[in-house]
Amino acid sequence: MSLEFISLENIQEIAHHYGYLAIFVGILLENLGIPIPGETVTLVGGFLAGSNELRYWFVLFDAVAGATIGGICGYWIGRAGGWPLLVKIGQLLRISEVRLLSIKDKFSENSVKTVFFGRFFALLRIFLAPLAGIVGMPFGKFFLVNIAGASIWGSVMVTLAYFAGKIVSLEQLVAWVSQFALLALLIFAAVIFIPLWLESRQEKIGTGE
Repeated sequence: MSLEFISLENIQEIAHHYGYLAIFVGILLENLGIPIPGETVTLVGGFLAGSNELRYWFVLFDAVAGATIGGICGYWIGRAGGWPLLVKIGQLLRISEVRLLSIKDKFSENSVKTVFFGRFFALLRIFLAPLAGIVGMPFGKFFLVNIAGASIWGSVMVTLAYFAGKIVSLEQLVAWVSQFALLALLIFAAVIFIPLWLESRQEKIGTGE
């Protein structure tokens, strides 16, 4: 979920006025854990590069740098907040502390894959870096995976918009990418939460509740 007042039209207008700075800051804020539509910002940057309003390599640098630096800052925000922060978030989402512990264990076991591939999932990308800090993922490991994930994600998004933007409208491109990202998120959530739900059901049956 992104901030409602930041529509595609608003992002285009801001990008036209502030160029590379707007793209860098937008992606940076999303990776800090702020619900800015970073994916849309990146697509707008690639689209403008495809129409020769911006330069491809500068847009790509902005996307990778914003995602990398934002991820590092988000990691330390999570590290500073620690477990109490995750518990508070869980309370808001009505997730029990026991369930949070299970999620934390699964994240820790698959931290490298989650941080790397998580960038391609809508919403998950916002919480990824802070969550890595909260669960205590070693910073050295996070740093390397963060850079690798940011580079691949930035390259795919900018290049896709650069070439596809010459064939379809920006609105259509953003809609397709958003739909794909949402579907990927739902599949990811099912893989994570269905086993936890089944495990919880088995425990209740075992205790006769």
